[in-house]
Amino acid sequence: MAYVIAQPCVGTKDNSCTEVCPVDCIHPTPDEPDYDTVEQLYIDPEECIDCDACVEACPVDAVFAEDQLPEEWAGFADKGVDFFAKR
Repeated sequence: MAYVIAQPCVGTKDNSCTEVCPVDCIHPTPDEPDYDTVEQLYIDPEECIDCDACVEACPVDAVFAEDQLPEEWAGFADKGVDFFAKR
């Protein structure tokens, strides 16, 4: 099970989560070319090791375990998968 970044991140893109991720699975980072063209950050479900560090670091409470993602934000799991499929 991976973690998912949901609605509260849209428009915020606080990078606290990228700074604490031990496997660098949250993208785009500010130094990547697509950073300015996306509305939010995404967690690579294939790389995520379920460490929970990003949950604690997120100042807007946008990170959820996939099985705890609020129903109204369920589509954000697919958004993350789609983001990494296009990379």
